[in-house]
Amino acid sequence: MIIQSKRVWVMGHFLEAQLEVEDGKIKNVLAYGAKEVDKDYGDKRIVPGFIDIHTHGAYGFDTNDAEPEGLRNWMKNIPEEGVTSICPTTITQTEEVLTKAVRNVANVVKEGYEGAEILGIHFEGPYLDMKYKGAQPEQCIVKPDVEQFKRYQAAADGLIKVITMATEQDDDFKLTKYCAETGVRVSIGHSAATIEEAGMAIANGATGMTHIFNGMTPFHHRKPGLVGAAMRFRDTFGEVICDGNHSTPDALNDLFMAKGRDYTIMITDALMVKGLPVGTKVLFGGNEIELYPDGSAHLTDTKGLAGSTLKVNQGLKVLVEKAMIPWDYAINSCTINPARYLGVDDRKGKLVAGYDADIVVLNDDYSVEMTYLKGKEAF
Repeated sequence: MIIQSKRVWVMGHFLEAQLEVEDGKIKNVLAYGAKEVDKDYGDKRIVPGFIDIHTHGAYGFDTNDAEPEGLRNWMKNIPEEGVTSICPTTITQTEEVLTKAVRNVANVVKEGYEGAEILGIHFEGPYLDMKYKGAQPEQCIVKPDVEQFKRYQAAADGLIKVITMATEQDDDFKLTKYCAETGVRVSIGHSAATIEEAGMAIANGATGMTHIFNGMTPFHHRKPGLVGAAMRFRDTFGEVICDGNHSTPDALNDLFMAKGRDYTIMITDALMVKGLPVGTKVLFGGNEIELYPDGSAHLTDTKGLAGSTLKVNQGLKVLVEKAMIPWDYAINSCTINPARYLGVDDRKGKLVAGYDADIVVLNDDYSVEMTYLKGKEAF
């Protein structure tokens, strides 16, 4: 298969180019018009497939449900927004529930599925701070525990690739160091850490921060907090929900401009109400949430934000059109940056020869014209 466009995103800029795909890989990148093509996309933007490393569910399914067909349906349909790789994400619950959740993901990966590639599991909680727990059920929050985490990782067949935790609760950084030693990315989140405590966590193995601005100590000019740490420690990866609701476009601009183009990661933090009608109410981590008209999900009792229903292509539009983020900063945040964070940047996140043919064709309004999963049409 050969496709072409006058705007193919290659190594930081748009080229007039063709992509030749064979056996699921990009075989060659050729000059525009070099060969006869299967599809000419004209001036449409061709970009790498999007990678969402923090997303709980969609279409009525939540990762904690441990329902194989729900997970399969999610993976099959999520390419509609350009997502080609994903990390299903848990929420704090009992050990029994979380064990079933991660085992379900591992089983589906072993048995086979269609759609977006599952790169691993993002394990959010249960090792969180009570003050900054957000929508996480407080009755299930516990202290970091290496032996318990080993049980979760065994049930997951080693698929847990990212863990969100309040590292200031981790005595002697035992779990932080264990995860770092075993290839699990530690992301500081739902945390009351000071900037000093965040620095010590990074020194002991943490490499990222979870949904910056949300679920963490805020910035103050005399107490920079975890938000300040995210900007100060520029070479740590930082997730951010780019829906314009969890953080305003001005805040998004502040973060991206402070961290640069290489370390910020767009996430959706999407919940199971994604793809369902406005007003839908469901249980999330044991708490009832409701979908609002602006696409955000809120706890019905406190009205607090619980998560989003953001689509990655819409987040790209928010970044570029509202937050006024440079295009390369924005596109990196949902392609090569998450690939680097997960350690799959040798095959994901770029449109270069030898990489997986995960490709998204975008219209000028950021709607998805076509998604290719390893060279096959998926949407």
